[in-house]
Amino acid sequence: MQETAEVAPSAEVDLHEQVEHLLTRLNQEVNNNELLQESVADLQRALYEPGWIRLTAQGEHEFSPEAMTQMRAICRLFAIKQPLIKRGLNLRSAYVWGQGVEITARANGREGGEQDVQAVVHAFLTDPSNERCATGAAARDQLEKFGLGCDGEVFFALFTRPTTGHVQVRTLPADEIAEIICDPEDAATPWYYLRRWTHIDRDGQGNPLRSTREQLYPDVDYRPEVRPGTYAGKNVDWYSPVLHVPVNQPLGWQRGIPDAYAAVDWARAYKEFLEDWARLMRSLSRYAWKASAPGGRNAAVRTRLAGPPPRDPGTGEPLHAGATAVLPPDVQLEAVSKSGATLDSDSGRPLAAMVASALDIPVTWLLGDPGVTGARATAETLDRPTEGTMNQRRDLWAAVLHRMLRYVITESVRATRGRLQGTIAADPWTGREIVSLAGNTDPTIDITWPRLDKVDPATIVKSVVEANGTGTIPPEVIARLLLTALGVRNVDQLVEAMVGPDGEFHWPAPLGSPAADRQRAGGDPADTGPGRMAPDDEPDDEPDPGDGPATEAVEQLTLPIPTPQRQPKRRTRG
Repeated sequence: MQETAEVAPSAEVDLHEQVEHLLTRLNQEVNNNELLQESVADLQRALYEPGWIRLTAQGEHEFSPEAMTQMRAICRLFAIKQPLIKRGLNLRSAYVWGQGVEITARANGREGGEQDVQAVVHAFLTDPSNERCATGAAARDQLEKFGLGCDGEVFFALFTRPTTGHVQVRTLPADEIAEIICDPEDAATPWYYLRRWTHIDRDGQGNPLRSTREQLYPDVDYRPEVRPGTYAGKNVDWYSPVLHVPVNQPLGWQRGIPDAYAAVDWARAYKEFLEDWARLMRSLSRYAWKASAPGGRNAAVRTRLAGPPPRDPGTGEPLHAGATAVLPPDVQLEAVSKSGATLDSDSGRPLAAMVASALDIPVTWLLGDPGVTGARATAETLDRPTEGTMNQRRDLWAAVLHRMLRYVITESVRATRGRLQGTIAADPWTGREIVSLAGNTDPTIDITWPRLDKVDPATIVKSVVEANGTGTIPPEVIARLLLTALGVRNVDQLVEAMVGPDGEFHWPAPLGSPAADRQRAGGDPADTGPGRMAPDDEPDDEPDPGDGPATEAVEQLTLPIPTPQRQPKRRTRG
């Protein structure tokens, strides 16, 4: 019993020490856990800072209609006032539309039973109202610069006459499109476009009468079997479908972003830099001389130099640059040392480069100056990615023209007095309308863009010669390729004039040929045969004054291209 009593206190002490040790370690773990929780809490709080909230909100949700309206207004103002934005958008438009585009329907009514689709396409493209708003040269330039460049989207309203199928194109201002209503089950399928605008009328005294109106326009690809006159309490105009053309559209967004939006801030920064640089140069040029006089002679020197400054002979304004500073001997006037600093205007070139990057054009073209380190090779190297970007924009406009012309052909078939005959059926899988023209007529539309890269015409002519030697390409196609390679305008009209009503290609006779003589005599030149420019098994042994290395490739063609006659040079007096 005594031994037990002696051991018990020692065991109690060991147990107490162990408990204290465990408590110490527990406190350490608790402290570490608290530190860890504080670190996680700091990270979580960082995610909810205002800056991150703004960024995520902008990335997950579209800009509000008010913000989009303000954005478009700023981009339009900069496109008019700011030189860099204006030149950049002009360059983009010149790249896309500067060389024109050839639009041709394959069916021109020359084959037996074939309908003249080309006539319908030509009538739509050359309609004066359509040329003014969409298909003319001025309209295309405006749509590229201000439609996609400043608004980021274009809304084409296709106003259709149901009896004749005649289509007139008008553009709806992007600011008037209040909402895009999509399929409730598919947000990527638009149904209607809600337009809200201010209608201005006049009373008997000529005073304006303003009223707010609303109208729903269906999408050009939305034509259900049942077309109600109203939707959600608003009227629907089924004879004016809308073709929406957005650019820079983020995934899941309904509206497009202007091309100039990413360049606005940097264009403003470049403008402010040039203003500061001009202000600095003006300040440094104010004083050019320093005059100091000992004692009380400063007043006399100041009086002598106090005359009025010279004036500009053109504007009459006083010239303050190059003045003289009269200072006492103990006062010094000197400019801030520019050692290690750059005061030239080229220091702002990186700002201009950001504007060029936002508009996808080389900075050398944006500034119109290759710079100190720029060279022709550098400009040509930068031209390759620019060509790819502009070809993408061309593809966009080609898709728009294809969709617009497909609608024109469909409505011409649907109309009771339309110019085309055929059937319209719904696709059993997609529900889209499929048009089949009568007479086995091909409704295909060919849109041909001139090449952006610089290729020697002689190289293209040589390639056409080799292609023609295969005997598999029709002569009218060869003629089209040659005229396009030589940069001839209105190729369609020229080729069409070479094809007769029966679809046979007519070989123009060279000057001085029997066919030309027969035509001058009032006879039929076709009776003389195709002439020496047509395919002939017998070689031509007679020398031609135009023979030479430059004409060898052309003479190998079986095309009606007469050798140009040399004309005597005429001298004009200045």
